[in-house]
Amino acid sequence: MSAASVRMKVLTFIALLAAAFGCASEARSQTYPSRAITVVVPYGPGGPADLLARLMGERMRTILGQPIVVENTAGAAGTLSVGRVARAAPDGYTLSYGNWGTHVLNGVIQKVSYDVLTYLEPIILLPDNPYILVTNSNVPAQNLKELLAWLKANPDKVSQGTGGVGSGSHVIGIYFQSITGLRYQFVPYRQGTAAQTQDLLSGQIDMMFDQPVNALPHVRSGRLRAHAVLAKMRLAMAPDIPTVDEAGVPGLYVSTWYGLWAPKGAPKDIVGKLNAAAVEALADPALRQRLADMGFDIPPRERQTPAALAAHHRAEIEKWSAIIKTANIKTE
Repeated sequence: MSAASVRMKVLTFIALLAAAFGCASEARSQTYPSRAITVVVPYGPGGPADLLARLMGERMRTILGQPIVVENTAGAAGTLSVGRVARAAPDGYTLSYGNWGTHVLNGVIQKVSYDVLTYLEPIILLPDNPYILVTNSNVPAQNLKELLAWLKANPDKVSQGTGGVGSGSHVIGIYFQSITGLRYQFVPYRQGTAAQTQDLLSGQIDMMFDQPVNALPHVRSGRLRAHAVLAKMRLAMAPDIPTVDEAGVPGLYVSTWYGLWAPKGAPKDIVGKLNAAAVEALADPALRQRLADMGFDIPPRERQTPAALAAHHRAEIEKWSAIIKTANIKTE
C-alpha cells in the first residue's frame, strides 16, 4: 500500500471520528438534562444563601424540565461542599453554588484540596447582597462620621461581632480597620449570625457587618441603627441608608456575591444550557421582585455570562488575597 493511500485512510478515519463526536455532542445537547440536577449548597437550610439557591432552582426547573435538587452540605466552612463538586463527574448533573466566602476566602485563608479557578467551570454570576454596617441603637452615633469619631475615642471599649477568624464578617472588619486606621475588638461567634444579632440587640457587642435581610427588620423597629451600605448604590429595599461613599468611607465595597459552577471539563453546550436557564430565571419579574425585597442586586445581563463570572472570581481572589496577606489572617 502506497504512502498516499495510507495517508488517505488515516484522514478518512479522523473525519469519521470527528463526525461521530459531533453527532454525540449534538445528541447530548438535545437530551440534557434527562434527569435531576443536584446543586450542592455549602450552608444549612434557611438564610439568604439557601433561599437564593432554592428560588433559582425552582425557576430553572420549569425551564429545563427536570428537578433541581438543592443539597445542603454544611461543614468545614464550605470546603466539603466545594470539594465534592470539584471531584464530581463533569456531566452537568452536579453543580457548585457558593459565594465569596466559600469560593474566595476559604482558598486564600486556609489550605484546601482543590483550586477553584482550575477545578470548576463557571456558569453564571448570580445576584449579590451588599453588607450594611449596623450598631446597637444605644451607640452614641447618628451617622457614620459620628461613629468613626466614637470608635477613635473608644478603641478599647468597642466590639464587633464576627463568625470567627477568617469569616466574611471578620475579614470585612479588618478591611474597615485598614481603610479607616481604627482599631477595636473582634468577638467571634460559632453559633452563626443569629447569636451575633441577639448580642447586638442586647448591647453585649456594639456593631456588626450584616446582610440587609437579617438586619433591616431590627433597623425598622428602632433597635438597630444602619450607618451605611457597603456598595456604590443605595439599596432598593432601604433607599434611606446612604452608601459608604456618601457616608464617609469611600471605596469600602463588600457584598456576598453568588455564583454557579460545574466541575471542570463540563461540555460547553451543557454549560450554555445551564447559563441560558439561569439567565431566563433572572429575567422573571416575580423572581426579580422577590430578590429585590431580600436586598439582592441582580447583575446586568451583560455580566450574566460564564466569562463574567470567571473574571469577577479571579479579581475577587486577587483583591482579598492582598488584604488577607497584609493582615496576616490565618484560621485557628
